[in-house]
Amino acid sequence: MATSSTAFQRYLLPGLVFQSVIVGGGYATGRELVEFFVSQGPWGGFLGMLLAMSIWSLVLAVSFELARITRSYDYLTFFRHLLGRGWILFEIPFCALIIVSLAVLGSATGTMLTSHFDIPDYTGTVLLALLIGILTFYGTTLIEKVFASWSLVLYCAYITLFIWCWISFGEAIKAGFATPMIAEEWYRGGLVYAGINIAAIPAILFSLRHLKSRRDAICSGLLAGPIAMIPALLFFTLLIGHYPKIIAESLPLTYILDQLDSQYFGYLFQIIILGTFIETGTALIHSLNERLSAMFKLDRGSLQASWWRPLTAITALLLSVFLATKIGLVQLIANGFGTLTYAFLFIFVLPVMTLGVWKIYKGDQNR
Repeated sequence: MATSSTAFQRYLLPGLVFQSVIVGGGYATGRELVEFFVSQGPWGGFLGMLLAMSIWSLVLAVSFELARITRSYDYLTFFRHLLGRGWILFEIPFCALIIVSLAVLGSATGTMLTSHFDIPDYTGTVLLALLIGILTFYGTTLIEKVFASWSLVLYCAYITLFIWCWISFGEAIKAGFATPMIAEEWYRGGLVYAGINIAAIPAILFSLRHLKSRRDAICSGLLAGPIAMIPALLFFTLLIGHYPKIIAESLPLTYILDQLDSQYFGYLFQIIILGTFIETGTALIHSLNERLSAMFKLDRGSLQASWWRPLTAITALLLSVFLATKIGLVQLIANGFGTLTYAFLFIFVLPVMTLGVWKIYKGDQNR
């Protein structure tokens, strides 16, 4: 473990990397926020987001500490420690999640580029695949630097968008929140959204090598929830200014940017969002590469060849192209993610919050 890690790397980097993974095609475009939160009413959605954030922080804190004490910086090693021989129960739905998530990214990229340029949908997906392949080729150190930098850029973009929209249609936002509607099962959106995004935790284990103590692990885990959710809360607030008609929009972000009637800012913001798509895809592919490296190192005594990294990325993305083309963004988010959520709640959240906590406790007892 690195001895020269900074406070930034220990406390903030894991949260920024987590945000980079979950921002994806649905969070960044607003489609996930509409599907799980806006549809529950302004205050129902707000409460659901707070619930999801709280669950993230708690599970992240426990997962980070378990990863630290077991030195599990890839999901194969992590789940061997957590589930023993049952680790394969996680890998099957996780690989499915990677494909569905990449399909969402490919679909969103194609839709966004097609809406501004007269090019086929698959062009954006191919571009996404090439950029992810290049980034994964250079490995963890570069990925951490890119994620941290671009996440800060994303924060600035969302804050700028929030201020501009508040100036432009702040009264509509206030009117939206004046609507007293709270869906009876508002908590369901928060639980489902928390569950599906908690599955991203194994994809960020590579960023935990800097943790030196339990304090580092717990603090970084608790901070990661708000770090990841604050941009979503800002975006959610803007969407409420156009509630309920925003629910019918497949790309709410494009709709919001159109309301500002600023072509240059719209292009700039969507370039930033495309950068987040690359981040999310890279993190997912990198987690798969790290898992393969761990397998080769543990079982065959050799490290993964570097050329496998972009090859893994391109293979996974080619498979996702088919899903992105045949199914579409809205259906992928509504059906693909929802179906996988419950699997992750039972094979990850429940074990880590019971067996994982017990293993941490036993680790203390054995010292």
